[in-house]
Amino acid sequence: MADCQRGTASLASARLQPTRTFHIDAAEIRVLPDPAALARAAADEFSRLARESGATRGVFTVALSGGSTPKAIFNLLATDHASGASPLPWDKIQIFFGDERHVPPDHADSNFRMANEHLLSKVPIPAANVHRIEGELDAPTAATRYETKLRHVFHTATSAMPRFDLIMLGMGTDGHTASLFPGSSALDETQSLVCATWVEKFNSHRITFTYPLINAAARVLFVAGGADKTAMLGHVLRGDPSGQTYPAQQIRPVNGQLVWLVDEAAAGML
Repeated sequence: MADCQRGTASLASARLQPTRTFHIDAAEIRVLPDPAALARAAADEFSRLARESGATRGVFTVALSGGSTPKAIFNLLATDHASGASPLPWDKIQIFFGDERHVPPDHADSNFRMANEHLLSKVPIPAANVHRIEGELDAPTAATRYETKLRHVFHTATSAMPRFDLIMLGMGTDGHTASLFPGSSALDETQSLVCATWVEKFNSHRITFTYPLINAAARVLFVAGGADKTAMLGHVLRGDPSGQTYPAQQIRPVNGQLVWLVDEAAAGML
């Protein structure tokens, strides 16, 4: 019986390891076997950085992303806390959001609501450490207020750039990330940290981090999985043969690390 348990544990451990790791330009790509391993790897990266930054600097600043993949990551972090498997210094963690829909916090589409339901309400993080985007406000006002909030928490003057320990991002099948969509006016923003942008495909405003803020981070972590991402992931990391460019390609940390966690299904063109 003991031998069977050891064998099962070894197999589970092996499935959580990247099947391969390589670099494309400045980006590190780690390929995981399946969606479960992908979510686990992302949760482990969050936990590792939170502990390291909390211990060395007394604070861990992170911006969360929305979508289905982060939901699985948040569930794992909440489960880890409940089991005591991976204790984190929640009192030292400052939570932000890389983008938000133009909706109130209790709306089904709210990124804050999703994160709160699956993670934040399940861990002992002080309410003052959670900084949501006020999506219920007029979109430009929400963007301006969030930029002010960022500068206040990071103690940066208007001439300085806040530097996140970690910004988590996803990628859509159209190559968008955060709420930086193809053709969006936000793609050309060079001064603001946060901006309101109209997204034609959804006939709605979004509030999003801009390239300057994202690219100032110490670490940017993309998490992308599924066969529906295969072609776009290849175009973003290897280049589109047609020469077309996509928003996710412009994420290039100036003095930080860029890591892509992807599963085997998404990595088919890499």
